[in-house]
Amino acid sequence: MASTDLSTILPRVIIVSRRCVRKNKFVDFVGEYHLDLIVRYGAVPVIVPRVAGVHRLLDSFEPIHGVLLCEGEDIDPIHYDVDSATALTDEELEEVLHAHASDTAVDSEKDSIELQLAKLCLARGVPCLGICRGSQVLNVACGGTLYRDVGKELRHSVEHINYENYDGHRHAVEVMEGTPLSEWFGGEEEIMVNSYHHQGVKRLAERFVPMAFAKDGLVEGFYDPAVYDPAEGKFIMGLQFHPERMRVNGSDEFDYPGCPRAYQSFVKAVTAYQKKVNSSVNPMVAKPKMDQEMEKKRRLIVRCFSIAKNLYDLRHDGSVEAVSNRSDLEAGAEFLESNTALSLQQEKRLKQMGATVRNSNSYLQNLKRIQEREAMARKVVGKMSMEQISELISFYRMMGQVCSEVLERKLVAS
Repeated sequence: MASTDLSTILPRVIIVSRRCVRKNKFVDFVGEYHLDLIVRYGAVPVIVPRVAGVHRLLDSFEPIHGVLLCEGEDIDPIHYDVDSATALTDEELEEVLHAHASDTAVDSEKDSIELQLAKLCLARGVPCLGICRGSQVLNVACGGTLYRDVGKELRHSVEHINYENYDGHRHAVEVMEGTPLSEWFGGEEEIMVNSYHHQGVKRLAERFVPMAFAKDGLVEGFYDPAVYDPAEGKFIMGLQFHPERMRVNGSDEFDYPGCPRAYQSFVKAVTAYQKKVNSSVNPMVAKPKMDQEMEKKRRLIVRCFSIAKNLYDLRHDGSVEAVSNRSDLEAGAEFLESNTALSLQQEKRLKQMGATVRNSNSYLQNLKRIQEREAMARKVVGKMSMEQISELISFYRMMGQVCSEVLERKLVAS
């Protein structure tokens, strides 16, 4: 199947790239594990580049069937309320800046793009999965707040990031019973997750319910139970850890079978959402009401196509619906001429119906010739004797067999 066909069939998941500097130039990228899992479960990842002004062009990325918010730099605190009572001092912020230099740079453009996408999902009910920074974006978009630095503000004993063992580092989280996370991980009460962050959810937005907590009380996963039903296209969830990267060192084997299920359920919701959207715009589902004049035209066109079908399927016995004049076909011809932007499926359907009315005049002439020849043949055969008619039938049977054999040899030779 051509790629153009696939793009109209598979649901589209929007992902915003992350920007870094490589060889003195900006490079935009998205982690391959995200893309692999989106494709594996049947969706098409559409990458929105993190370039200036893209937040004003998001309409150009429609249709949007799902949004994956993933890793990146710290979210600018201007987007959420900072508790002045626990706010970090300038000295502490300077220490955080030096300790997490690769993550503390604020990317205002990425903030704008992703917050806009998150709000679009919330407004339309588009499935949304937030991973790491993405979960923080989702929480902020819904009115929640963040810790500027969990180490400084929580005074925790849990190590949430280890630069010396970046991919191998794990810490325990308690999984809440009855949540999707518990279901994916087979009812495990505690799992070991990876951790690449120094910020995190401080006040969880009211619409969300926690799914997992670290030992220091930090929320590691949340979802909105009011809009969680993947089979119905409902999915709003945030995970602070990276299930796509929780793999055995040196292999593609996951730490737990439940790791890829977040993506599997997400894509299931995305697919269901796409079907729901497509059915809502399908004219066969919601037919517009027609006034008497439109109904009259519709019936005229239907009759036209019925006549055209009979013309298309001319029977040898001459049982063709009578056509009084060319005007019986003009309505269909006018319809086809005025609808030049018909889809391939519509064109195919019309051809199957025998809607060849664009050349209605030639069909009428052809019908007239056939009727004249048939009348002449009946007249000639009527004057022949029974023996002559029997010999004529035998001759045409023989000619039919000879033509079939010669045609078969020519086809084989070609």
